[in-house]
Amino acid sequence: MKFQRTELPDVVLIEPTIFRDDRGFFMETYHRQRFVEGGIDAVFVQDNLSRSTRGTVRGLHFQIQQAQGKLVHVLAGEIFDVAVDLRRSSATFGRWVGVTLSEDNRRAVYIPPGFAHGFCVVSETADVFYKCTDFYAPQHERTLLWNDPAVGVDWPVPGEPILSEKDRHGQPLSDVECYS
Repeated sequence: MKFQRTELPDVVLIEPTIFRDDRGFFMETYHRQRFVEGGIDAVFVQDNLSRSTRGTVRGLHFQIQQAQGKLVHVLAGEIFDVAVDLRRSSATFGRWVGVTLSEDNRRAVYIPPGFAHGFCVVSETADVFYKCTDFYAPQHERTLLWNDPAVGVDWPVPGEPILSEKDRHGQPLSDVECYS
């Protein structure tokens, strides 16, 4: 397993070691000791799985309390995965990074607490599996506006994306509640 810091140093791209033979392949998706050695000392308490269709944008979500770190994998399809730094004390506050995760590249990304998270589906469908470091707490959930020009995420969506009402009505960075 290789751990690679992104342009936002706390967001880590994980390249798995894949063992292939005539039967298919095998890989570890999570190994606590290797993650700690790679700089990710997180304890995961909840797993989630979503399926979405091409052109769907989910996000940008975060919890202002019970902040969740997320370890994101794609089981089928391909997504463009995005993290936005919402820590006001951070030198990278308001900046974003995006990575492509797919069933072909088998990469994962770790997004620590303090970041908004979202993704866009670029394949016909995508199954996204992610582990969380805290439990879902709807009373603390917030949504950063997916297309806020102050953040400037360059989503690879031709035309109008498929959005939930919650995501359509997210708040801009200037108004959204952020971390200290």
